[in-house]
Amino acid sequence: MKFFDDIEVGAREVLGHHTFGEAEMIAFARAYDPQPFHVDPEAAKRSHFGALVASGWYTASLWMRYFVGFNVRTAEAQRARGERVPVVGPSPGFSNLHWLKPVYAGDTITYATEAREKTVSRSKSHWGILKAYNSGTNQYGDLVIDFESVVLLERRGS
Repeated sequence: MKFFDDIEVGAREVLGHHTFGEAEMIAFARAYDPQPFHVDPEAAKRSHFGALVASGWYTASLWMRYFVGFNVRTAEAQRARGERVPVVGPSPGFSNLHWLKPVYAGDTITYATEAREKTVSRSKSHWGILKAYNSGTNQYGDLVIDFESVVLLERRGS
């Protein structure tokens, strides 16, 4: 993650790509979202999806996995260049989560984040508040998930 001051509104980062496999989809769903169209291929064929689909919570959790991985790689590169790594604060939450299209086994989802709005914290001027638009797009260019998030970031020189 960059320092708050170095992030440009409109800047977009591709976080990574994930190809969904049937076994991993079922394993997640059995543990966390055991609806028939997520855990049983035969039942899924009879559902409105027509085939097994990934849990929306799985698609969202993979966005987070790729977001964290991107930030870890960015911090490692900053340290390797001898740069100071900014402190990333907590996130007060997200909003407007949409699962727009089903994700099927074999689909490859590209996860991304885009800076949308920046504000300096009124109560703690060494922090900035970043609002971002986050998404996952399948191999056909269809948006399958999107949501907005907020995170606190250290300001440069604080």
